[in-house]
Amino acid sequence: MDNATRGWINGFIGVVIFAGSLPATRIAVLQLDPIFLTAARASIAAVLGGMLLLALRQPRPTRASLAPLLVVALGVVVGFPLLTALALQHVSSAHSIVFLGLLPLSTALFGVLRGGERMRRGFWLFSVLGSAVVVGYALSTGIAASLQGDLLMLAAVLVCGLGYAEGARLSRTLGGWQVISWALVLSLPLMLPLVALRWPSSLAAVDAPAWFGLAYVAVFSMLVGFMFWYRGLAQGGIAAVGQLQLLQPFFGLVLAALLLHETVSWAMLVVTMCAVTCVAGARRFAR
Repeated sequence: MDNATRGWINGFIGVVIFAGSLPATRIAVLQLDPIFLTAARASIAAVLGGMLLLALRQPRPTRASLAPLLVVALGVVVGFPLLTALALQHVSSAHSIVFLGLLPLSTALFGVLRGGERMRRGFWLFSVLGSAVVVGYALSTGIAASLQGDLLMLAAVLVCGLGYAEGARLSRTLGGWQVISWALVLSLPLMLPLVALRWPSSLAAVDAPAWFGLAYVAVFSMLVGFMFWYRGLAQGGIAAVGQLQLLQPFFGLVLAALLLHETVSWAMLVVTMCAVTCVAGARRFAR
């Protein structure tokens, strides 16, 4: 198995894990403050990542790595979780998941800007086509009806794409799980005080599903998923493997229907099938 194929496999595993993030966040923010949720998930993941770094005696990152790690922390540890948590107070998880179809294009653009990658014309055609289908669907559902939530989701997509590209670039030398672990550790001094400040007034008022949602986004979305994702991006290419994110809405919509009993329309399913086609096309022209 060549390195590129391993990258696609690792990236696919990461996408499957990430697909549960928005439904789990939606469950959690029904009873937990979005800022508390963001800080708590990062703090829990930081403790676990720090334990891994200590147990495996990983060397500290060099001074040159600190700035990229801060970008990763701001993008995927703080920015994306907080913006999506705020957005999910205004829109359903099924609606927000559709916006994740823009993540491949965002990641690819930052992969070119920050990772120095160059892709063939056919790759960009399928990448833009996939994103255009998703955006067209979002506009057709009446974006003005939830303008605040949609703008928050668009901002989340941009900061996440930057965090993905920067982390993948750093993973080539530092290692995938090391990158997200160090980024989490760097964010801990900010996250812990926020946990204390936003602590729920009554823990008894928070039901088990909300705690399970927090546990999922802390352990899997914030740590385990990134171990596979950053490794996949580093092995197979940021822009190329990043197109797998077009599949994330499909898995997320299924979970939203099963766990939250949200309505998944035929139009949503058509959009996700188009996304699958665009992933296949982008992969063909990735090299």
